[in-house]
Amino acid sequence: MAQKSYKQRVTDLDTILGASIPLTTERDQLEKILEKGPYDFVSIDSQHNPLNETLLVEFCAMAKELGTLVNFRIKHTRHTYLIGNFVDLGPAGIEVPQVETEATVEEAVENFYYLPQGKRSVGGMPRLNIENYPDSFDYAEWWNKNGVLWMQVESVEAVEQVYALAKPGVDCISFGPTDLSFSLKYSDHPRLKTVDDCVRHVVKTLEGTHTAVCYRSISPDNRQKYMDMGVTVILESPGY
Repeated sequence: MAQKSYKQRVTDLDTILGASIPLTTERDQLEKILEKGPYDFVSIDSQHNPLNETLLVEFCAMAKELGTLVNFRIKHTRHTYLIGNFVDLGPAGIEVPQVETEATVEEAVENFYYLPQGKRSVGGMPRLNIENYPDSFDYAEWWNKNGVLWMQVESVEAVEQVYALAKPGVDCISFGPTDLSFSLKYSDHPRLKTVDDCVRHVVKTLEGTHTAVCYRSISPDNRQKYMDMGVTVILESPGY
């Protein structure tokens, strides 16, 4: 039986572990992190960090050589129109922060996938696995079956409408627990009082779908707690 792809494992709701690391991570550091996990992918953040696109290309190539994949959080919710450009640089997946509206999701899906699923432009030599699919139509078909798209919920309002945000093409709903904590502090929602309340609500709402739920547990010590809640993608900060 062929090994499952990253996307298949996400949408089959298999348990997946990721490591959140800086874009500036050196090769020897990355090797140690991957050995320490073991981790299925690494996550790079540009929302709260500087972005160097050349360095992103080099990092994605290095990660591929070491047998892992890169998930990339874009700088801002309004940058969904640039998603096609970002995945042209080598990531296997994209995370969109602070998602609040269906319009944001629709634009993200449109720019993440090629026709007929989206409207992403064709091009980019650093694209993941391009060497195996020199024909543009073959590559587009491969990408549409393998690219992984995340939407991040970081407010009570987003949590409440998560089912509408989990549109076709969205493989994972992720949590931004810090910003969500701020939203909860100033909310008078009758049921959603804590981040864990929100996690349980999202997991319950998405039952029966193929949309995974990701939580940034930070420490491996919290891993089992969120897995027991029904979270299937765990993103940790492993350190060195």
